[in-house]
Amino acid sequence: MTDPLAYPVDSTDPDEQASAHPAGPLDAADPLASFVDRFVPAVDVVSYLDGNSLGRPVTATLSRLSEFVEGAWGTRLIRSWDERWMSLPTELGDRIAAACLGAAPGQTVVADSTTVLLYKAIRAALRARPDRHEIVIDDDQFPTDRFVVEGIAREHGATIRWIAVDKATGVTVSQVRDVVGPETALLLVNHVSYRSGWLVDLPAITTIVHEAGGLVLADLCHSVGVVPMQLDEWGVDLAVGCTYKYLNGGPGAPAFVYARASLLPELDQPIQGWMGAADVFAMADGYEAAAGIRRFVSGTPPVMGMLAMHDMLDLIDEAGIDAIRTKSLALTDYAFDLVDAWLVPLGVTVATPRAAAERGSHVTITHESFRGIVARLWDAGVVPDFRNPDALRIGLSPLSTSFAEVRIGITAIRAALLAD
Repeated sequence: MTDPLAYPVDSTDPDEQASAHPAGPLDAADPLASFVDRFVPAVDVVSYLDGNSLGRPVTATLSRLSEFVEGAWGTRLIRSWDERWMSLPTELGDRIAAACLGAAPGQTVVADSTTVLLYKAIRAALRARPDRHEIVIDDDQFPTDRFVVEGIAREHGATIRWIAVDKATGVTVSQVRDVVGPETALLLVNHVSYRSGWLVDLPAITTIVHEAGGLVLADLCHSVGVVPMQLDEWGVDLAVGCTYKYLNGGPGAPAFVYARASLLPELDQPIQGWMGAADVFAMADGYEAAAGIRRFVSGTPPVMGMLAMHDMLDLIDEAGIDAIRTKSLALTDYAFDLVDAWLVPLGVTVATPRAAAERGSHVTITHESFRGIVARLWDAGVVPDFRNPDALRIGLSPLSTSFAEVRIGITAIRAALLAD
């Protein structure tokens, strides 16, 4: 078979379209181009298109990890809990809130995995609306979201109201308006669909759910760090997001939870651990929750898992979330151009909305051969990801991805399809 990289970016392709859509001018005009060099290079990867699943490490993290082992852990030892570590979950939460969420301090904390924080937030929301029993969720949300909702409904007698969505888009405002009502306790929605990249109208959806008397929990895993948001202004009640995608916290980095300040006093999360108590070291006979967002913490904070996030947040602060969004849209526009020119004629279908206001930072394309060619692409140093049954996601992390990298990757996908 032909090498999937048989058509490198600057070569002469037998197809007359090969010289079209050059990446060079786009990279030359990109005000954020220099940020690409601030990530650890992967020597065997020529096109990394999976930043929406695992972000690349920031170079500065290398020294941060070393300094941590030698200093805060190796030298200060347990004293570091008093000196810094105890406050890390809320300090880092406030940094994420300021840089990415459009949220004031005191409402965001870094704690457990996304799954655990979703569980805590859903249970807390149900307890805050005890006269209601319905959880609204769409049938194409990320599996964790659906699985957690199903488990909670089974345990606590809640009713699930499913919204059937078009998998090429996602939840619409009109669909939400049609299903929420007097029994709605909570609507759980992915801000950006993991499958299609559909960006929901979160402000409008929040307004509709509030008019019905319910609460809104947003899953921000595929939007935080690339899509500007104003959670405080929009009135979003709760949000959960992971930190290993566009926040580049590393594999297994802990997630964060946001809770609207005015709602916090009503929220009792179900996993009552000592780190979420009002007085952590009182060793009290009974549990009294901390007054603020720290009540969502349960066990010992994952200090090492929070280290890498600081370096990516430094870059986000420097670049600005609006500029990051601008490049994200430019990268996805460029991907659309290449897919339309080179892949659609080979039977590929675009499964991501075209309108800028309706998409996040990944482009999903489908073809019956994609399952079979992914391993070959990875072996050749081109790394998108595959989602059942026939989708490739081209995940574009704006600070670490160049336009040339996008062109190399889509050129390789074309070559692999031709060789299949």
